[in-house]
Amino acid sequence: MERRVQAGGDVLKRREFLATAAASFAACAPPPAGRKPNFVFVIADDQSWPHASAYGTRGVQTPHFDRVAGEGALFTRSYCASPSCTPSRSAILTGRHIWRVEEAGVLYGTIPPKYPLTTHLLEDAGYFTGFTGKGWSPGDWRAGGLERHPNGREFNARLHAGAVPEGIDKRDYAANFQDFLAARPAGKPYSFWFGCTEPHRVYQKGLGLQLGKKLEEAVVPPYWPDTPEIRSDILDYYAEIEWFDAQLGKVLESVERSGEAERTLVVVTSDNGMPFPRSKVNLYDPGVHMPLAIRWPERFRGGRRIEDFVSHIDFAPTLLEAAGIEAPEGMDGRSLLPLLDSPARDLKRDAVYHGMERHTMCRPDGAGYPMRGLRTARYHYIRNFAPDRWPTGGPDFVSSNKTFHGDVDGCPTKDFLTAPAHQVKYAREYALGFGKRPEEEFFDLEADPHELKNLAADPKHAADLTAHRERLEAYLRQTGDPRIDGRDPWKDYVYRQPNGFGSSFNRSLSGDVRKRAREGNPHKPD
Repeated sequence: MERRVQAGGDVLKRREFLATAAASFAACAPPPAGRKPNFVFVIADDQSWPHASAYGTRGVQTPHFDRVAGEGALFTRSYCASPSCTPSRSAILTGRHIWRVEEAGVLYGTIPPKYPLTTHLLEDAGYFTGFTGKGWSPGDWRAGGLERHPNGREFNARLHAGAVPEGIDKRDYAANFQDFLAARPAGKPYSFWFGCTEPHRVYQKGLGLQLGKKLEEAVVPPYWPDTPEIRSDILDYYAEIEWFDAQLGKVLESVERSGEAERTLVVVTSDNGMPFPRSKVNLYDPGVHMPLAIRWPERFRGGRRIEDFVSHIDFAPTLLEAAGIEAPEGMDGRSLLPLLDSPARDLKRDAVYHGMERHTMCRPDGAGYPMRGLRTARYHYIRNFAPDRWPTGGPDFVSSNKTFHGDVDGCPTKDFLTAPAHQVKYAREYALGFGKRPEEEFFDLEADPHELKNLAADPKHAADLTAHRERLEAYLRQTGDPRIDGRDPWKDYVYRQPNGFGSSFNRSLSGDVRKRAREGNPHKPD
């Protein structure tokens, strides 16, 4: 059967696609010498691959993401560095793995100034930098000694004039981007970070159905029960993705009106996976596999579908190379421009690495759940360094977001699975989402795309397991991961949440407060 390629809604046979791509590259001249590109970096909050219509997901329509993909490149194997807000954003800004940025690698951390940020490097090179919505967050960037905001000048004053659904951010991202453009000094190139807070929870319950979506449109993975409650929760998630996409469309309109669309490199992605059990804060694909589309009309034409493995640590060197700035020593990522400039595959991009340390304060004394992962085309190897701990925080400890199993965001799907009767009826699904895990997990993605069957103890896969284990360990040693040497500096990193929550908080709670905390949901963070 002839493989077909989907790009921006058009289906091309492979030979037609390659011929079109070759013609595009031949006709696409490099940008004029001395003219620096503008950058618009667009990042959703908690959106997993493949939840965009460009990837073929039913039930969610993302015409503006699809447009960027169709006029540029759609990536099918893009992975975040960590499935948690702060460390993921730290990796994007530094081009480094989370185990190489100290306190920037945990939720509610800080940024040591010794790690150069792409935003600051662009600003120092003459760029006008700014952001709207959620930038590097959550955490206290000043606490480590940083003197400039990680994302440049803030533009968050403009709010939507009318009412918005519950859980939707009231900030008018597009209007704030227009303010940014108005404040830009004449002749300066710019770099703008559009940090949407959707589809992070909370959601307006039933919003998807209210907007006309149908329960049968929700795609329910086999590790959750297929029930109306969970389908409706998924539709609410889809609805927030569509809100994000609509705001993206307005930002793109402003870029067009500026007359500089051709010279503006647009990146659209997400920071980590969807806020559901076994997704966000997990190294399984739903936690780390990200949507990604990149457009730069002046540099390359559209219709690309890129299947090489890429990582969020690649964004920093990409933007710096595009701006003509030498990347500082210590970056782990590699520029994506060679992929965008040529239709040829990069055979060295055959894997990605990711990690996790601490998300919420949901274990005694602030302990995290350290993990490292290696994802190749066929296999996913995950090393759990503390398998005695609960990966979710467990059923008995009230976390900093005032819930049990605190590393899973409060939501109808979580409520359904953790109901006592459902823990029995759906024991397999409950264990997959909330149970303890062995030290090693190894999945064959060809036979098991949802990562349900751990093959680490299967002698038939022993050779492949050993190869992946040794490759991950070698890479962690090469990149100086303290975990691989048995060190744990993360236990000493302060959890810099504004309300002052610390490890002593749990011990001070009364029984009634603990009971009420079971019913709490985290708010949508800034």
